This record gives sequence, C-alpha cells and structure tokens, in this order.
Amino acid sequence: MSVTQKQTRAKESKAEVSYDLLRSRILDGTYGPGYRLVLSRLARETGVSTIPLREALRRLQSDGLVEVERNIGARVAVFDAAQVEHSLQVLARLEGYATAICAPHMTARDIDRSRKVNARMIKALEDFDPASFTALNREFHFSLYEHCPDRHLVALLEAEWARLDHMRRSTFTYVPGRARRSVEEHERMLELIAVGAQAQEIERVACAHKIATADALHHAQDAPRAD
Repeated sequence: MSVTQKQTRAKESKAEVSYDLLRSRILDGTYGPGYRLVLSRLARETGVSTIPLREALRRLQSDGLVEVERNIGARVAVFDAAQVEHSLQVLARLEGYATAICAPHMTARDIDRSRKVNARMIKALEDFDPASFTALNREFHFSLYEHCPDRHLVALLEAEWARLDHMRRSTFTYVPGRARRSVEEHERMLELIAVGAQAQEIERVACAHKIATADALHHAQDAPRAD
C-alpha cells in the first residue's frame, strides 16, 4: 500500500470514528435537539481534529440527524412533528412489507421471544418513560426484522429508524396514550404470524400500526392548546 493510500485510509477511519461518536451522542441525548455543533468545541471534547468532524457532520446531515443553518452553523435536528409524521407514513409501507416477508421465517420460539419484548413494553407502561419505551419498541420491531431475507430492506429500515430515533423519543411524550394501543397492535401482529395468516393481511396490519402512530401525532398537533 502506498503512502497516499495509507493517508487516505487513516482519514476515512478518523471520519468513521467521528461519525459513530457524534451519532451515538445525538441518539443517547448527550447532544439534545437544537444543540449547537461547533467544530472547535467538538474537537476539544472528542480529541479529534476538525477535518474528520466536518465530514462526520455532513454524513449526519444526510441522515437527518443534523441541520445546517446559513450563517449560523450546524445543530442537532429539532423535533419537527410534520417531518416525523411524513417519515412514519413512508416507514409504514416498508415495515408492512418487511413484517409480511419475515413471518414465514419465524419459529414458535422466535415469536415467543418477540412476545417477551412486548411484555416488557406492557410492564413499562406502569411507570412510563418515553425514551425507555421507544428503545423497547425498536427492540420489538427488529426482533421481527432479523428474520427478513431481504438484507437491503433491513438496511433501509435501520437507516430510517436511526434518522428518527432521537425525535421519536419525543413522539410518545406528545401522544402518551398511543403507547398502550401500540402494544396491543404488536400482539395482534404476532397472533397473525403465529397462525400463518396471509402475507397481505400481515402487511396490512403492520402498515396500519405505523400509520396509526402518524395519525395520533397529527391529531395531537391539531388539538387546541390551553393558554
């Protein structure tokens, strides 16, 4: 390997590390919505130079996790109900299809494991915390998607979930009543998978599940607020 190739590989590695680090801090709430991502400050905090950090911010902007405002700079994307609603509508179609094609590959043991995750979600309703509930929600859905034979589809789902993760921590705050209905719909999906229901029916129910969340968010935003 030439010196130039080694230098290029080192730059790519630093950019990847920077991307993973900033992304994890955004998703775990260390850098909350609206947090100013100033390169000089990030360099001091992370010990990484500004060049790979700048590349990481560009990637995070493409992921929808970072916004860049002219003459102001980069910041962590803020909760945008309209954007989340639109993304959930798109995700509904992907998840409906993915759940349908996962179903034939799930054994009784797999279904039971997903049921146990949903049971933990039901338990979490007792002392409701939106962030913890959202993490369990992700675990539930990906306990289904891990059986998906289409790895490209799984990659699309992972990318979309990652883009929405930090905003979806807030979704159940806006519509806490949606959480209880959500776990009921999870159980319905598992029942259909367990009895070997038609793919079209599984897809319809899984798609409707996600659309119901988008609709709940839409109605919450339209509801009159007390002064």
